[in-house]
Amino acid sequence: MEVLLLFSVFVIATCGLIYELVAGTLASYLLGDSVTQFSTIIGVYLFAMGIGAWLSRFFKKELLSWFIQLEILVGFVGGISSAALFLLFEHALSFRLVLYLLVGLTGTLVGLELPLLMNILKNRYEFRDLVSRVFTFDYIGALLASIVFPLLLVPHLGLIRTSCFFGILNVLVALIVLVKFRQEIKWAAYLKIKAVAVIVCLAGIFFQADAIMSFAEGMAFRDPVIFAHTSSYQRIVLTSGKSDLRLYLNGNLQFSSSDEYRYHEALVHPVMMYSGHRERVLVLGGGDGMAARELLKYPDVEHITLVDLDPAMTRLFKGNTLLTKLNAHSLQSPKLSVVNADAFQWIKENKDPYDVVIIDFPDPGNYAVGKLYTTAFYRHLRRSLNENSVVVVQSTSPYVAPRAFWCVDTTLRACGYQTIPYHTYVPSFGEWGYVMASPGALHQQQDHVPEGLRYFAAGVFPQMRLFTADMDKRDVRPNQLNNQVLVQYFEDEWGRYQE
Repeated sequence: MEVLLLFSVFVIATCGLIYELVAGTLASYLLGDSVTQFSTIIGVYLFAMGIGAWLSRFFKKELLSWFIQLEILVGFVGGISSAALFLLFEHALSFRLVLYLLVGLTGTLVGLELPLLMNILKNRYEFRDLVSRVFTFDYIGALLASIVFPLLLVPHLGLIRTSCFFGILNVLVALIVLVKFRQEIKWAAYLKIKAVAVIVCLAGIFFQADAIMSFAEGMAFRDPVIFAHTSSYQRIVLTSGKSDLRLYLNGNLQFSSSDEYRYHEALVHPVMMYSGHRERVLVLGGGDGMAARELLKYPDVEHITLVDLDPAMTRLFKGNTLLTKLNAHSLQSPKLSVVNADAFQWIKENKDPYDVVIIDFPDPGNYAVGKLYTTAFYRHLRRSLNENSVVVVQSTSPYVAPRAFWCVDTTLRACGYQTIPYHTYVPSFGEWGYVMASPGALHQQQDHVPEGLRYFAAGVFPQMRLFTADMDKRDVRPNQLNNQVLVQYFEDEWGRYQE
């Protein structure tokens, strides 16, 4: 009995941490700002575990029966949590309230488990041995969960199947204990039926996870979802409407095929006009290949290095026929090399200089992305430039988030760059901003751009440099790695706009 119950501690700890990680990951996918979401989820979960531990004092009889019922309930609540949250996201009056209630309930039930087990085992071990054994298995289980969750579970099972799988494990523990000690347990037949019913329910959700996810995303997006994939880094969704394709990362629109040319032409062609040499080009981000498509219109571009974190993105835009038509097969060009790596680490280690750098990262809506807009990053970048190299950074909307936009400009200037901020109108996004920068002086070097552009022309650029009063320069602090004020500006301004 002792060995079986100690093994139960291991399974309980693994499952409990998995439920916590699933909730934090799901919240960061749906609500953004991963640091805030994980911090609040962990806080609520641990507080609820404390409540569960306190409540355990009221369980004094039939402890094995209560333990089995608790395992079944934990397995059911934890197992359905992901599916329930995805389905409720678009419909709950307060999704955060639902999220924290579910996390709190799960934490309370998990907090009950260990005290109950310790009470069951207390007559079989000395107190010192009991505590050491229980917590040894508990911590080993937690370590296993923290390793397999990002490396195996999220990329291969996804969040819904991960929750169901570990919910089933919880219930299997209850079922094994029930079968082993059925003579000592009241309501054994009833509990067995209950456990089997929950396993069948969770197995059904496990095998229908894709259908559930498609249904939930069908409610969240205006157009039918034609592709969805959860990578190790993000949720990638592609929708197709009557007039356009749309790419969403973690629920945030990245482009619409109807007007992405305005964004990408404004991103690439001004910096090329200001470049005296443009043989070697570096693209950071831009895994969709759209910026590379514009760069390949210049015959004097000899080589492009594209660094994007997520191999799932570059595979998708290299192999999907709808998307290769959009990016003109740019990711398959012999002039282009794809590197799947963290841009911050890659730029720290790079020693090759580039004439032009296109920085096309997602908006700084969380600290993981915000580090790519810091003084530390731009100083590392300086080692990949020569004095006449020119850089452009996509810099969010100067209309919706003027402090965030001007923070990018201020940060670059704090690192010694000369800058030219500018903006353009993209119907899917509104006014959108960019900052061009160079270690040396910025002067227009070219008077022409490739033929056949749909939006940008050399004569348009002076207008793009003009800012009206509602978008004009703000007094802001530079974004440093230890404070990440840019993320705070961005969240505050976009949060007010979306209310």
